[in-house]
Amino acid sequence: MHKTKLQTIYFSLLVAFICVLLPWSGTALNLRPDFVLLVIIFWILRAPNKCNIGTAWFIGLWVDLATGGVFGQYALAYTVTTFVAVVYQRRLVLFSNTQQLVYVLLLLIISQLTLLTVKIFSGNDVLGWSYFLPSITGVILWQAAVALGLNTSRPSRSK
Repeated sequence: MHKTKLQTIYFSLLVAFICVLLPWSGTALNLRPDFVLLVIIFWILRAPNKCNIGTAWFIGLWVDLATGGVFGQYALAYTVTTFVAVVYQRRLVLFSNTQQLVYVLLLLIISQLTLLTVKIFSGNDVLGWSYFLPSITGVILWQAAVALGLNTSRPSRSK
């Protein structure tokens, strides 16, 4: 196992944050996965000592500031999702790639449901099933990353 540097985690989160800031529009905006949450989930699996619930909350606040929605909605969604991921983290690293894929889909849906709940309480209309399409594209992106060689089955040594 190799060591995971904190700079690597921060750089990957910065790249994911920049992907959120890209000028998405139309169908691409409706299909855009939550890049930041995918990176957080990856680092929860690989380096749970360095990427944790506090990291997810802090990055969620930055995403809130960048997107201009209800302040705290992404922080809440990332915190709830990361909590569920941390609770099952030790089991998750033992899962096969297919089982991890289903689990990542459930985590993305948990995040989407949390965001939907906050949006409904803030006065937005109930959205249709197309609201959950980013979870599907997120799982496709996760599978592509695993196919390209990102190893999520064993945590790395954190020093």
